[in-house]
Amino acid sequence: MLKIAVVLKGWPRLSETFVAQEVLGLERRGFNIRIISLRHPTDRAVHDLHRAVRAPIRYLPEYLEDEPARVATAQRRASQLRGYPRALRTYLADYRRDASENRIRRFGQACVLAAELEADTDMIYAHFLHTPASVARYAALMHELPFSVSAHAKDIWTTPSWEKAEKLAEARFCVTCTLLGSRHLQELSPPGRVHLVHHGVDAARFAAPVKRSVLNGSDPVHPVRLLAVARAVPKKGLHLLLECLELLPTDLHWRLEHIGGGPLLPDLRTKAERLGLDRRIDWRGPQPADAVRDAYRRADLFVLPVRVAEDGDRDGLPNVVVEAAAAGLPVLSTTAASVDELVADGVTGRLVPPDDAVSLAGALAVLIGDPASREVFGRAAREKVLLAFDADRGIDRVAALLELAANCRNQSVHPFQ
Repeated sequence: MLKIAVVLKGWPRLSETFVAQEVLGLERRGFNIRIISLRHPTDRAVHDLHRAVRAPIRYLPEYLEDEPARVATAQRRASQLRGYPRALRTYLADYRRDASENRIRRFGQACVLAAELEADTDMIYAHFLHTPASVARYAALMHELPFSVSAHAKDIWTTPSWEKAEKLAEARFCVTCTLLGSRHLQELSPPGRVHLVHHGVDAARFAAPVKRSVLNGSDPVHPVRLLAVARAVPKKGLHLLLECLELLPTDLHWRLEHIGGGPLLPDLRTKAERLGLDRRIDWRGPQPADAVRDAYRRADLFVLPVRVAEDGDRDGLPNVVVEAAAAGLPVLSTTAASVDELVADGVTGRLVPPDDAVSLAGALAVLIGDPASREVFGRAAREKVLLAFDADRGIDRVAALLELAANCRNQSVHPFQ
């Protein structure tokens, strides 16, 4: 039974069901998982997947000044580890290029992780290539353990190239969930280091209805039900969605349900009120998985106009898109991310250019008025998920990579090169 320390940004997090799905899947395959979280939870609700996980959880000091005695003790213990000098050299080289408080915090958290890490740990595995991978990398160097990483979206596109390249050179492997992301990381890494593994879903949890509604937006009593599940952050394009809704014909009847939290939520609600849309939008806030699944069943159309944010942050293939497709919903999105790895324009949904409210409104108006096309797109989307986005197959691949990497920890030849 391999013993894996899994380093995460936070646990549990409603917006990261794919992490919980993988952790639970690895446990069910016999891995002894220990969760290491850099932050305490902030969401009030938790998913059923989180409740099913049995792994013990250790929370590192989110800020070093919050637990000075723990940090000082850890620093003394970590400095006695055989790999500490190399970890310190690596950290100082990183700090010369990124002299930030965040960098200092990463090394301090790594010292706590290394000092408190169980002696029988076989590998450290981080979700996200930025902060969690830094903590995992420094701690792994201190213990002379292998470390691996799973990269996703923002961490790929906002981490400096020098940092990505050095982490990938040291990692036993990196898995990532989109073709676009994998190609980018492969350009920065040794051959065979980066592996494309779609997160996928358990399609049985998102059973498609026998038939969607035949509403076409002509009945004010029974509007077409739109759904957006997304954190209110710039890359999700929710401001653009509001602008699009304002452009729709006044005699087209719809209602939008939004699920998700996020820092921009108050601005979005203010904007919706200013545009006169507030009475047609239900702001549900963050919701657990069972409530999200109910929303998929209620909806007629899933809308998520993803974009590239001003700081370079962008989505990969949002898990909610895969979930919506698994539930048999047609998807309207943009070409800004990797949505096209699932959604083929005119086949399983519609894709329009990013940051283009007019194009988005045009496509949305057509879909609202065409229930037959929505039905065809939704069925095709679910079939695509069943064929290419099965969660168990993806977790099987991650499990195989972890086993091979851990079993080769003492060999001079890299297992994936």
